[in-house]
Amino acid sequence: MVILDYGSGNLRSAERALRRVGAEVEVTADWQAALDCDGLVVPGVGAFAAVMSGLLGVRGDRIIGKRLAGNRPVLGICVGMQVLFERGIEHGVQTEGCGEWPGTVDRLAAEIVPHMGWNTVRAPEGSVLFDGIGEQTRFYFVHSYAARTWELEVYPPFPQPKVTWADHGGEFVAAVENGPLSATQFHPEKSGDAGAELLRNWLGSLA
Repeated sequence: MVILDYGSGNLRSAERALRRVGAEVEVTADWQAALDCDGLVVPGVGAFAAVMSGLLGVRGDRIIGKRLAGNRPVLGICVGMQVLFERGIEHGVQTEGCGEWPGTVDRLAAEIVPHMGWNTVRAPEGSVLFDGIGEQTRFYFVHSYAARTWELEVYPPFPQPKVTWADHGGEFVAAVENGPLSATQFHPEKSGDAGAELLRNWLGSLA
């Protein structure tokens, strides 16, 4: 298991959370290690543009793309999820994302931002990430921006992505399971036992 080190904060809390659920974890920007590992975690905090700049600096966008082309699992967390979309808009400035999913990350339509604290989510039937996790379970969010629509269209025989939603001044995407690519807008590493269970579910899906 590799946590991609591209200069974003929060790496050590993600490392501790993964170790807690039994993962062997390496925090590194090494190209080959990131390509070869069983699972790659891309955390992220702060601004969309800064996270993308850091990712590009270690060729993280290419690492993610090559892993997904080979059906190798990737998990994005918080801004590490946001940069998987085509673009982000912050303070009127548009930044190109990794483009793994169509759509735009923009400011939440809420009176109070950032959205900071515990919130429930609405997971779809058959979710692997939320398997065994109750509907009223709360996860920890801290963000002002999110994807507020889901634009990817998938046609048979390919399976539909499983999209989880939450609400803060309107709906936004809280998690996605799309083949080998999974992501959460909330911080599982800061979500206590619920977050640990979700990470355990993700690890179990790597086998």
